[in-house]
This record gives sequence, C-alpha cells and structure tokens, in this order.
Amino acid sequence: MTVFDELKARGLLAQLTDEEEIKELINQGKATFYIGFDPTADSLHVGHFMALCLMKRLQMAGNKPIALIGGGTAMIGDPSGRSDMRSMMTMETIQHNCDCFKEQMSKFIDFSEGKAMMVNNADWLLGLNYIEVLREVGAHFSVNRMLTAECYKQRMEKGLSFLEFNYMIMQSYDFYVLYQKYGCNMQFGGDDQWSNMLGGTELIRRKLGKDAYAMTITLLLNSEGKKMGKTQKGAVWLDPNKTSPFDFFQYWRNVADADVLKCIRMLTFLPLEQIDEMDQWEGSGLNKAKEILAFELTKLVHGQEEAEKALEGARALFSSGNATQMPTVILTEEDFMEDKIDILTMLTVSGLVASRSEGRRAVEQGGVSVDGEKVADVKALFEKEQLAGDGIVLKRGKKNFKKMIYQ
Repeated sequence: MTVFDELKARGLLAQLTDEEEIKELINQGKATFYIGFDPTADSLHVGHFMALCLMKRLQMAGNKPIALIGGGTAMIGDPSGRSDMRSMMTMETIQHNCDCFKEQMSKFIDFSEGKAMMVNNADWLLGLNYIEVLREVGAHFSVNRMLTAECYKQRMEKGLSFLEFNYMIMQSYDFYVLYQKYGCNMQFGGDDQWSNMLGGTELIRRKLGKDAYAMTITLLLNSEGKKMGKTQKGAVWLDPNKTSPFDFFQYWRNVADADVLKCIRMLTFLPLEQIDEMDQWEGSGLNKAKEILAFELTKLVHGQEEAEKALEGARALFSSGNATQMPTVILTEEDFMEDKIDILTMLTVSGLVASRSEGRRAVEQGGVSVDGEKVADVKALFEKEQLAGDGIVLKRGKKNFKKMIYQ
C-alpha cells in the first residue's frame, strides 16, 4: 500500500485540489508541505494533535514538513468556526507561545538539518507595505467570492470586522512566500480551512504560473458537532502541566463508541490490518479498543512510562474505585476548619466544579461519590485523618475524579 493509499484508508483525506499530482509527490517523498499553527495559547492542544500525527507520518515517508507558526496572523485572528472576535495579544505573549509550540512539536517532528523546518510568518507579514499588499495580492481576490466562504458565513450575521476579513489574504500570502523561499508545494489543514487554502493555491498559480496543491484532513468528532479536544472543562492540552498524562489518557478512554475506531485509524501508527480486526469488536471489546487508543496516543505525547502509569491508574480506578496514578490534589491546613472539610469545599478545591453552587447541584443530583460511595448530604464532612496517607478518591459523574490527600 502506498503512502497516499494509506492516508485514504485511514480516512484522513477530506478534500484535495489535484489527486493524481498530490499522490505522486507524496508517494515519491517529494512533497514539501506546510501546516499552520496560530499561537493563541502557550500549549498545543488535542485539536492540533491530528495535524502533528499527519506531519510525522509523511515525514517518515521522506516528505519534508514545514511547521508554520502564525506569529503574524495571530495579530489578526482566524474567524473560522468562531462566533466572536478573538482577543488581541501582545507581541511578547505571541513570542512566548511560539517558543512553547516549538518545544512540543519537536516530540513529533525531526527538525534536524534538511528534514523539517519551523518558520514564523511574523518574519514577512509584520514588515509588509499596505499599498504593496493591495496591489500585489489584493488584486487577485474577489470580494464576492470571499464572502461565500464558509469561514466567513457564520460571522456575517453578527458582524465581521475588516481586520478578520484580511485573514484569508494573509494565509494565502503565507503559502506564496513559502513557495518562493523554501519550495513549499503543498498545504495541509483541517477541512474548515478549505477556502483559505484554495486562496493560497490560486495566488501562486496566478502570480507565478506554478503548480501548488492543497489538501485538507477530516476533523475528528465532527459527527457530534464538537471540535476535537474540547470537554466541559475546556481544552485538552499537550502540556502535562495543563492536562496531566492521566487526564489525557482518560479523554481518549472516554471517546464515544462510534468514534473509537475512527480515532485509532486516523491518529495511531498501528498497522491497518490490526485495526481492521477491531471492526468486529463489540461491548467489552470496544472498551479494550478505547484502552488501546488511549495508551497509544498518551505514549506518543508523553512517552512510554507515563502511558503505562496512566493505564495502570485507569485500570485500578475502574476495578476498585481507587488508583495510585490518578490526578492528585494536595490539601493544606487552610482547607480545613477544626480538622474537618466539607464536601462542597473539596469539590471546588479539586476543580471538579467551578463553584459551591455547582457542587451543591452535583451532590443533590446524586453525581458525587467518595471512595465509591455516593454522597447524598451537601453538608457532609470529612476528617483530616481520612485524607492522610493514601487519601480518598473524589468522583463527580462517571468520568471526572481526583485523589484528595492531606499532607
């Protein structure tokens, strides 16, 4: 099976401009491709994970990835998939986020000499002359056509700023510059980026008369109408200080039954033959598949040792309601009153609820337990001695839990 055929078989390809040309470049290891990452936070999250896995997969086949950090486009903000305008960030914040991205990406991509590149579009965007952009780039874009793009439709109802309207032109210009400076001949991205990607491809063809190609990858978990990596508590980060390896493991362990095999195909590097055998798995077999998914992806992001710890902790939790490797919260003297702590304080300190009122509702609805036993009283108190040593397991709902320890 060729590299391109494997991408198709794994369900990764959503849309592409020129299939035969793209297939030949990828299969022969001649694609120099880029994927853009806007540094809107100081960590990559699970929403970026799919792109990183694709870059790794293609680099293993001899193709050359360019990780484009959007230090310049982050000054504007991508309107795609948003109902409001992004907050403005300072140059210092953007640079800090860029530095964090580079460190995390290096776990997936080999940036040694000639094998991959990381560039920042601030290097060329921030010094642009406005009149020059209008003449050299803007003349190639139809406003009527831009307004039909999916990335703008959602914002048109509430109001789209001229600042954000320029994002498509800036992203297109990125591809144009990368083509000329580094021989970048292909652009990848999520299927919500299709309009922006076509803009860059067409700009190169019109201005340079050269061939350039675009290909989008399918967004995971779209069937449920949510972006990959979002939970009730926010994003699932790749930084272990933001999302612990155990929580990362649990995110994937708890994906919907309908999504587990799709995720395994798209994100893991397990052989397709092995994955195809899982198609027949049902019931407890699906739980085993989820465990495989969670372990493989945790290993990719956090390493073998952390993946094994997370697996051990998850198995202990589901088998006995206790675990040694689950996320832990250390309680101090300030959390107690007369050597006791109430259930609502524990819930808020643990981060399982955002407020005492939310904690009260969770208890009243029967969704809170301590060491496997449901807590029905919102005034329930726990002695300091109960939380010493191994502590207790505080659980909200079926999937959210913390070990609470007093030291």
